[in-house]
Parts: sequence; C-alpha cells; structure tokens
Amino acid sequence: MEQETQMEQEATSKEEQIRTRAYYLWQQASDPKGTPDEYWEQARDEIEKEAPPTESGPVTGASKK
Repeated sequence: MEQETQMEQEATSKEEQIRTRAYYLWQQASDPKGTPDEYWEQARDEIEKEAPPTESGPVTGASKK
C-alpha cells in the first residue's frame, strides 16, 4: 500500500508540474491561440524531456548475492 501512495504522489506531482508549465507557456505566448490541450501537451513534452521516466523492474546486469 505504501508504494501505491508514493506512486499517486509522484503522478500528482508530475501533473502539477505540467499544469504549472502549461500556464506559463500560455502566459508567455504573445498571442495566445489554440486550445488548453495544446499548451498541456507542449508542457508535458518539455517536462518528460527534462526528466525521462525511469523504468521499474529488475536492473539489467545486477548481481544477486
């Protein structure tokens, strides 16, 4: 259960980052046009490029002791 809570917090945190970035993109646009979804997608793409998602699961080449 603790993992689920942590995963939910990370998802919420990422969503907040995207929401904030999208708002700033909209504010900075010289002539805001388009839909909110366009700003959301641009913000999501930028954030994912900055911090690519990590894979969960076994690490390749990890030794077992």
